[in-house]
Amino acid sequence: MRLVVCVCVAVSTAVVAAQPPGRPRARDLGIAPGVFDPGPLNAITDVAGVRVGQVTLREGRRIRTGVTAVVPHGGNLFQQKVPGAVFVGNAFGKLAGSTQVQELGTIETPVVLTNTLAVGAVVEGVVQWTLAQPGNEQVRSVNPLVGETNDGGLNDIRALAVRPEHVRRAIASAAGGAVEEGSVGAGTGTRAFAWKGGIGTSSRRLPDAYGGYTVGILVQSNYGGVLTIDGVPVGRLLGQYAYQPRRPAAERGDGSCMIVVATDAPLDARDLERLAARAVFGLARTGSSYSNGSGDYAVAFSTHPSLRVTFGADAPSPRTLLPTDGVSPLFQAVLEATEEAVYNSLFTATSESTDIGTVDALPVDRVRDLLTRYRPR
Repeated sequence: MRLVVCVCVAVSTAVVAAQPPGRPRARDLGIAPGVFDPGPLNAITDVAGVRVGQVTLREGRRIRTGVTAVVPHGGNLFQQKVPGAVFVGNAFGKLAGSTQVQELGTIETPVVLTNTLAVGAVVEGVVQWTLAQPGNEQVRSVNPLVGETNDGGLNDIRALAVRPEHVRRAIASAAGGAVEEGSVGAGTGTRAFAWKGGIGTSSRRLPDAYGGYTVGILVQSNYGGVLTIDGVPVGRLLGQYAYQPRRPAAERGDGSCMIVVATDAPLDARDLERLAARAVFGLARTGSSYSNGSGDYAVAFSTHPSLRVTFGADAPSPRTLLPTDGVSPLFQAVLEATEEAVYNSLFTATSESTDIGTVDALPVDRVRDLLTRYRPR
């Protein structure tokens, strides 16, 4: 007798980005971190050419996981690599391909996020997709860049539900426009601060006086600590935070956060690493513990055309680079957008209950009340 398993697979392209009914983004509640304005979408796709594709896997009462792919430009990424860098806040995690990025300062595949035990399958899927691109017929080495967080609190992670075909589908479906957030893609089964986490995004556009550049952030939130929103200690006030007295020792703020940083500013790998560092620093504004069991990583890339590296080229080429003294406004923008992206991942996520576990969504009405009462005026 054959067992037939029905799997529900949702492909979430960036252009169909309606939020769950009744679930706001941070700005809907008047939460607007920082001093710079967001781009028109307030998403990583405000950086021209950047696309996002997601596949969400839901199977019965046990599978809650998926894939989120960020594609830096619409051309052949392997043939036209983008400058990139990685910053590691705490390395309790897996970021496949990071050492080559650190060595060469380039990214040659989409940046793909998933769950911890799916990294191998996603690497295979990224390689398959790359080899299949026209012009790559002779390619014999590919450096997939794949990050993860552990969604085993809601997802039967040992079932290895994510397969290479889901990765190919996520990348192929990637599009510009608004980005679906919350319990989708790689954020389907994640938790953050003991509430439901997920995918979140935000952006900032610098004024013309500072170059007019755009910075976009996408996060996969799955970490802990003492949640702080717009300066208000929400986690403490709601009684849900790490290291509470008389609570299980396991509740230590463990977990992970993957952050993808995109910009159109002309930055090389050195300054992109500095930009990525500010994204990890930005988690502190949200109350992160950066605990022993948290894998906190940021990947940053620039889409500036003059900085692309052509595969096989060995002759000098002219480049445009922003002087280091001009980078500080971008640092500020990354801090602000990272903070807001995390909030968006929490506010848009929905409650989830499976045979593996149960987690509630962040209670919007209670948070709204706390912000009204405690936020500095």
